[in-house]
Amino acid sequence: MEIPISYEILRLMWWALIGVLLIGFAITDGFDLGAAALLPFVGQTDIERRVVINTMGPTWEGNQVWFILGGGAIFAAWPLVYAVSFSALYLAMFVVLAALILRPVGFKYRSKRQDPRWRTSWDWALFLGGFVPALLFGVAVGNVLVGLPFTLDADLRATWTGGFFDLLNPFALLCGLLSVSMLLLHGATWLSMKVERGPVRDRARALGPLFALASIVLFGLGGMWVAFGDLGFAQVSEIVADGPSNPLRTETVAEAGAWMNNYANQPWTILAPVLGFAGAAAAIIGIRRDSEAIAFLGSKLSVVGIIATAGLSMFPFILPSSADPNSSLTVWNSSSSHTTLFIMLIMTAIFLPIILAYTSWAFKVMWGRVTSEDVSAGGGDYY
Repeated sequence: MEIPISYEILRLMWWALIGVLLIGFAITDGFDLGAAALLPFVGQTDIERRVVINTMGPTWEGNQVWFILGGGAIFAAWPLVYAVSFSALYLAMFVVLAALILRPVGFKYRSKRQDPRWRTSWDWALFLGGFVPALLFGVAVGNVLVGLPFTLDADLRATWTGGFFDLLNPFALLCGLLSVSMLLLHGATWLSMKVERGPVRDRARALGPLFALASIVLFGLGGMWVAFGDLGFAQVSEIVADGPSNPLRTETVAEAGAWMNNYANQPWTILAPVLGFAGAAAAIIGIRRDSEAIAFLGSKLSVVGIIATAGLSMFPFILPSSADPNSSLTVWNSSSSHTTLFIMLIMTAIFLPIILAYTSWAFKVMWGRVTSEDVSAGGGDYY
């Protein structure tokens, strides 16, 4: 079969699509995670906390589709990346999934008893279900930027040479705190837009600028660490963008400051970090001016900018190896076949617009503020 799109272009398209799916997850399910982590702090009474829960309850399952799509797309487009990362980070992934399970269980079980201690316990379970994934997703990205300690043998079998607590290195923890701040800001702007005017909204609006400022500071510190620290990898062998996938044919070296090279080679990429800073600043302005639309839009743009910064800085690397740089996985040396990427692109062109359409329709139908009167009246799954 003659494929009308070159292998190089398909690899680039799938690299960009993976980024779109991960950003889609962070924008949609991100405000659910942020709102859940804020639950014990913005809601002081049972009614107030039920109001917060009802901003998330109707949509969180649909939002999580982006997470599933992202994992599935990595598996199909870069199977070796999926195999190495999910095997190497198995324990961390297990902790994330365990925390994510607390969310639906908390939604369903919290209202089963009137006992305040019972409900408070589930409120803190929902907090963990929001905070822990937000932290560990950032820690994972930080470790990818540092490089994961794995090696590939002649049969492309991966060997993990590090331990779980090695993942909790200073730079990764910084990225984890940035992720938490970013999503807490997103959750705060979501709550200020979705709940009635009153104490819950006021508390969310008070916390929002603090998380926005924390995002700006942590993002700036992370950028300085990348620019002046010992982070970075560079491919020194010839780049074969349309050749067969084989990581062992790529010669890579660890090179301090290499993650900054793309900004010099492709100046347009500076738009990503600028968007990360500007979006957080716009969120502060929106909150101060009581403009919920500007605040939420700024929060979303900040998410886009911060995540895009990581991806653009690393290109063409997807999963660098700190133990053996020559085992590093890139856009060019670890993808699926030309035919597989093309068939998947056709399927994506068909189904992604459908997902976007029903997601937009669902948000339109369920739009509006959640009020304490609605919650007190009952009648919903999450009341």
